[in-house]
Amino acid sequence: MATTHFGFKTVNESEKAQRVRGVFDSVAPKYDVMNDLMSGGLHRIWKKYTLAVANPQPGQQVLDIAGGTGDLSLAFAKKVGPTGRVVHTDINEAMLREGRDRLLNAGVVLPSLVCDAEHLPFASASFDFVSVAFGLRNMTHKELALAEMHRTLKPGGKLLVLEFSKVAQPLEKAYDWYSFNILPKLGQLVAGDESSYRYLAESIRMHPGQQVLRQMMKEAGFGHVDVHNLTAGVVALHVGIKC
Repeated sequence: MATTHFGFKTVNESEKAQRVRGVFDSVAPKYDVMNDLMSGGLHRIWKKYTLAVANPQPGQQVLDIAGGTGDLSLAFAKKVGPTGRVVHTDINEAMLREGRDRLLNAGVVLPSLVCDAEHLPFASASFDFVSVAFGLRNMTHKELALAEMHRTLKPGGKLLVLEFSKVAQPLEKAYDWYSFNILPKLGQLVAGDESSYRYLAESIRMHPGQQVLRQMMKEAGFGHVDVHNLTAGVVALHVGIKC
């Protein structure tokens, strides 16, 4: 039976999605609070940068994958306006529910859909933009998900992958110490869940670095891929253009 990684553990491929679902079921209620604490609020700046690079226009179509609590969906919705469309999706129902409620509280009604990025239920060439923020590293078959994102984009459309990446070498030791000593304790203190945040730290180390992910996107069909390192490579924004 094929295996894959779940953090630093090796598990059967069939188990990974269920384990990841368990992590996000647990962290969903405190997800936004923990993001602010973990990043010192930087995640909001990273998402604003992603939106600025995308530069969506009124009337355009956007698919937000692993949209979670709806930060990017809400930001895109304000840009594409009533003539455009943003589809807010996540594989995890608890996260999607948090995001849908947050969007409704902001007075924004978007289609919210539970779906698997490896098997997107959308027609080919449907969207001007596909975004996935901090979700790709949790997917079992990243190459399949990237191929599906490519398929659903219109020619000339952009894929925006915002994800933790390989930090600049001088910061590696300090970053590792923070990730494995402070982050799990924050998770226990704020969310009552140390193990899920230890998994999140481990999953970052198992995710492909900047150049490997760039090559994966090109192999998925993207003709041009730019890499934007943010905060010394703690996070990278990969932008792929469908030719």
